[in-house]
Amino acid sequence: MKASNLFEPVDLGPLRLANRWVVAPMTRVSATIDGQATPRMARYYADFAAGGFGLVITEGIYTDRAYSQGYLFQPGLAADAQRDAWRPVVAGVHAAGGRIVAQLMHAGAISQGNAHRAVAKGPSAVQLAGVQMSFYRGEGPYRMPEAMTLAEITAAIDGFAAAALRAREAGFDGVELHGANGYLLDQFLTEHTNRREDGYGGALVQRLRLGVEVITAVREAVGAGFPVGYRVSQGKVNDFGHKWRGAEADAALVFRALSAAPIDYLHTTEFEAWQPAFGEGPSLAALARRYGSVPVIANGSLHDPARAAGMVARGEADLIALGRGALSNADWPRRVRDGLPLEEFDRTLLSPLADLANADLRRARTARA
Repeated sequence: MKASNLFEPVDLGPLRLANRWVVAPMTRVSATIDGQATPRMARYYADFAAGGFGLVITEGIYTDRAYSQGYLFQPGLAADAQRDAWRPVVAGVHAAGGRIVAQLMHAGAISQGNAHRAVAKGPSAVQLAGVQMSFYRGEGPYRMPEAMTLAEITAAIDGFAAAALRAREAGFDGVELHGANGYLLDQFLTEHTNRREDGYGGALVQRLRLGVEVITAVREAVGAGFPVGYRVSQGKVNDFGHKWRGAEADAALVFRALSAAPIDYLHTTEFEAWQPAFGEGPSLAALARRYGSVPVIANGSLHDPARAAGMVARGEADLIALGRGALSNADWPRRVRDGLPLEEFDRTLLSPLADLANADLRRARTARA
């Protein structure tokens, strides 16, 4: 059997997982317009658990009814009705033998569809690079954001904490805080999007402050014994090639600071997770293992089982998260275990929209052909 080490049980804090296969968070914009999870979403997530993934991480879930929503038809945990709509999703994953973590996300300055606010807010009033993503119903450049006030920063922190508590009430097995890919927490971390002159801007440790405060507030809300993770990246959905200016020195500070906060794991994501983070030397996941003190999930083009297993065998990661591979093969772990062929990723599943209705239509057409 290939990749046998990925079928070993593993712990994420107090959460015992059957294996090291993880479904990465993937935005599917398939909730109702008011942010409630649907029966189709419940089937989608349960299929991964039935296919052998030990852990499923949801798509990014918006946390408040102010500035956190990033996309129309994105699910939320900003209201009790949204919490209740997630219960069947969680129950379906559990019934199939898996565990499920809710990823909590504040889009900040790169919000391109918010039913609650007409403007976007970020750390600073800085025009962001790139253009909105059409497969998430966006068009043209990102809006010029407004700089968040201290009161709005506090409200955002409170939103994460309240959403985390709702996640626990809905039966989720943990939460993951989205500090990657150019969303709000990553905007505060990044120099060119954070030009603040108060305690949330300037030196790297101050740009990390919001992330640490969110972790602390979430831990206070959910209490001990409920897993809390944190996702980190260099590249962003609107700035794919971004690298930390301080290279490994920055990585050391970031991973030490985050893992010193009350989290249970780090989740690193890069385009190719095994590649050096800074041109040469260790990968970002390996640096998280070197300088952090919690388990690490690695994500990024790890569709080759041998390559994924190699990262675990070399001590560069504890778990492996698949995105495109999981979309193509909801039963990826079972296929690998049984030596069955793996389907190649079909980009039409995400075009013209990256939602479940489009994916169902494409698969139906393929089946008829």
